[in-house]
This record gives sequence, structure tokens and C-alpha cells, in this order.
Amino acid sequence: MSNYSAFEIIGPKMVGPSSSHTAGAARLGRVASKLVIGKIEKVEFHLHGSFAKTYKGHGTDRALMAGLLGMKEDDENLKYSLEIAKENGIEYQFIEDDLGEVHPNTVKFIIYQREGKDVEIMGSSIGGGNIKVIEINGMKLEFVGQYPTLITKHLDSPGVVSKITKILSDHNINIAFMSVFRQDKGQDALMVIESDNKLDEALVEAINTSSENIKEVYIIEGL
Repeated sequence: MSNYSAFEIIGPKMVGPSSSHTAGAARLGRVASKLVIGKIEKVEFHLHGSFAKTYKGHGTDRALMAGLLGMKEDDENLKYSLEIAKENGIEYQFIEDDLGEVHPNTVKFIIYQREGKDVEIMGSSIGGGNIKVIEINGMKLEFVGQYPTLITKHLDSPGVVSKITKILSDHNINIAFMSVFRQDKGQDALMVIESDNKLDEALVEAINTSSENIKEVYIIEGL
């Protein structure tokens, strides 16, 4: 018999009928928002499995957009997120899709920015409001967003990882979990560091300027 926490059974404080389809969806949207640098012009939500079949009835569409606009799952404005997006000039489209061998509550965001590169992120709502991010800009990775999380995209070359971890040490940041994902030897790699400490923009600046092999740095606040 599986063991479940009270949080998984009851779910988090939220607006909406379902922790998986509403709270988890809002959290996925909020993670996606952290990868956006410019103003959002348009977003496509590619919905898989159960998300695709029930997104209107469970408010998943509004929750995904609310998160992307920076709202938390208990924000009373969540129910108006689509209208707020229109007021801000954001075009959007919800597309039923087959995203492969993934959790049935999975979404892929394709975010078009007015300035900067487009962003793609894919993640799943795995129950009780918990999430798992599984892909960023076509590269596979995995993190759950429960801790303050640092994500770097860098060239897979000697010394880059040690420079980043030294900067964390210099800023008194304790690493809880760390994983490195790469496309191939010598190509782009993603490093995910989940921390026990709050992460700030000074850390981002220090990492960005530490090596010409650092391409992108993001901070995801603990959800």
C-alpha cells in the first residue's frame, strides 16, 4: 500500500476544483514565467492526456495562464486570467496534443516574446499540486520546484561547473540537490541546483560574468 501525505490527499490552498488540474497547472505556469525575459506576445499551451480532455471544465486553461502572469494558485484573480492576458495584449491558444510518453497531466508552453528568444518549457502536474519540469528549450532535465532553484545553460567544458559551485559557496549558498544534463560532449548543458537558501539577482550577475561559456542563468523561487 502506498503512503500519502495529508497535503497530497487534501491539496494546497487554491482557487479551483482540482489540485492537479488547477494548483499544479498554476505552478507550472509560474515556473514558465521565470524563463521569460521580455514581454509576452503570444503563448501556445500544448495540452496532453487528461489536461487536453478536461482543461476547460477544471479551469486548467485559466490556471496555466494565471501562473504565467505570476499569480499563485490561491489568487482570487486566477479565474479572470484569460481576460487579464487579453487586456495586456497577450495572444494565446490551447492545443490538444500528444507529447509522447509523459504523465497524463502534461503541458508544453511555447512562449513568444516581443524582445528576446522564444521559450519552450514542458512539465507535468503529478498530484496534490506537485509538479515536475521535464524539458526546457528542447533539452531534457528534471526538477520539482519545491526548493529555490538555479538553472544554468552553459557549454559543456572543463571548469564551468566548479566555477558555479564556488560562486555559490562564496555567497553562502548550500546545495541541496544538483544535476547536470547535456546534449552531447562539448555541446550545450543544463545544470539544475536546488538550494536551501534564497537566491538573488546578485548571484545571477556573478555567474553570468564568471565565464564566457555561461549562456543563460535563471532563478526559480521555491513554490
